[in-house]
Amino acid sequence: MAGRLQDKVAIITGAGRGIGAATALSFVQEGATVVIAELDPATGAALAQQLTNGGARCLFVQTDVADAAAAEFVVQSTRKAFSRIDILVNNAGINVFHEPLETTEAEWRRCFSVDLDGVWHMCKATLPSMLEQGRGAIVNIASSHSSTIIPHSFPYPVAKHGLLGLTRALGIEYAARGIRVNAIAPGYIDTDIARAHWATFPDPGAERRRAEALHPPRRIGRPEEVAMTAVFLASDEAPFINAASIAIDGGRSVLYHE
Repeated sequence: MAGRLQDKVAIITGAGRGIGAATALSFVQEGATVVIAELDPATGAALAQQLTNGGARCLFVQTDVADAAAAEFVVQSTRKAFSRIDILVNNAGINVFHEPLETTEAEWRRCFSVDLDGVWHMCKATLPSMLEQGRGAIVNIASSHSSTIIPHSFPYPVAKHGLLGLTRALGIEYAARGIRVNAIAPGYIDTDIARAHWATFPDPGAERRRAEALHPPRRIGRPEEVAMTAVFLASDEAPFINAASIAIDGGRSVLYHE
């Protein structure tokens, strides 16, 4: 039985770990050829080797999405290796959390260079290929911060709000030419970044339990749960979903808070 992404070629940024790695694994299981566009050569190459050893068609390209030339390079490398690009998953991102007036210019630029500029660099580099083919799917990994504001989390939510705007603008602009652009907005997900955050507290276990208690299911999300939503949005099962954002947060974003 053919997979849901059979014979499709996908670029996944930030795929060396966490949600990106889970997405790469899920895409391969569904028959996709995957390009690991990852800044860290160790994690990127290791995952690519793991997937290749498992029989997948896979390529690792070290990529700093903050660099427009690097975005162009991974796209050209993908076309050279596999002739086409059907899917782009913009997963690469960084957390930059401050009180607004304590945010330095360098931290503002660092946040936007990856979380918003980086997504645009990849979209701008990829869209011509998709338009030439007359079809393509872009999935942007946004955040619950794209629609809510948590104090002292600046400027991250500003960039993620902008990412939703970018998703909607591109989705509307190119819909009639066969391109769909959607976003996923994860809440708290059990990743290395989350565990590193808990480790900054005197009792990491207690901090994790506090995070779990914030969610109606009394747990946080798993990377593979985000990945399978990306599979759906990238597949032919979602042909009329465009310029949309799907929350994956266990219902926390609609929970009433006193």
